[in-house]
Amino acid sequence: MKHVHSRENAQFKLLLKLAHSSHERKKLGQTLLDGAHLVRAYSETFGVPRALVVSASGVAKPEIAALLQALPTVGVSVFPDAMFNEVAPVQTPAGVLALIDTPIAEGLPPRLDTCLIVEDIQDPGNLGALLRSAAAAGISDALLSRGCTFAWAPRVVRAGMGAHFVLKIYEQVDVAEALRGYTGKVVALAAAAENSLFDLDLRGAVALLVGNEGAGLSPQLLDLAHVKARIPMPGKVESLNVAAAATIALFERVRQIHRV
Repeated sequence: MKHVHSRENAQFKLLLKLAHSSHERKKLGQTLLDGAHLVRAYSETFGVPRALVVSASGVAKPEIAALLQALPTVGVSVFPDAMFNEVAPVQTPAGVLALIDTPIAEGLPPRLDTCLIVEDIQDPGNLGALLRSAAAAGISDALLSRGCTFAWAPRVVRAGMGAHFVLKIYEQVDVAEALRGYTGKVVALAAAAENSLFDLDLRGAVALLVGNEGAGLSPQLLDLAHVKARIPMPGKVESLNVAAAATIALFERVRQIHRV
């Protein structure tokens, strides 16, 4: 292990940029993972990270010690807690960070099966929760529009809780173009829709469209939907959180597929 105490250290400066700048993460093609669970999941799917950074207090944690033992070829730097907290990309860091090359899904598959399509989601927690629900529901592909927040931002990855290592995530997608050749059913979630989600047959290939937290889906994507569906809400609230709404829709499909 290498112990780092200077803020002039090159690695510290790099991590500081990656922790706090989406522009730097995209420019460098690198990002940070926080926590032993995510680092281990990444390693099992994509191989070893570029580097590991541990807080001085984190060295003694059993799960971090086990992670370091499992990745003996990766360089490890130990930062004092104060410096570690500066480069941690989340408010409650777990004591270990991994520097990784951002995984990129190249080109859409020639034929999409059931998938989640996300338009212009801005909140990292919402996007991470959407991806987590999609992975839990057995979806394999997630398509993100050009206006979405960066899928591999640390807060998105943390909220995804491993979904990034199960899904194929396609970013900067021309969603309208992707949908034009889609052979399944395109279902758009829209609060004002006439059709109830629970009246639809979702057992075949489905592209589920969800939109921006405030504006919802754009008119262009709504026009491409085969059916627009609402989630009945007998309670006295105007809407559901977008991640909660998508989760209901995804697991309504799971229910229909597995019911007897």
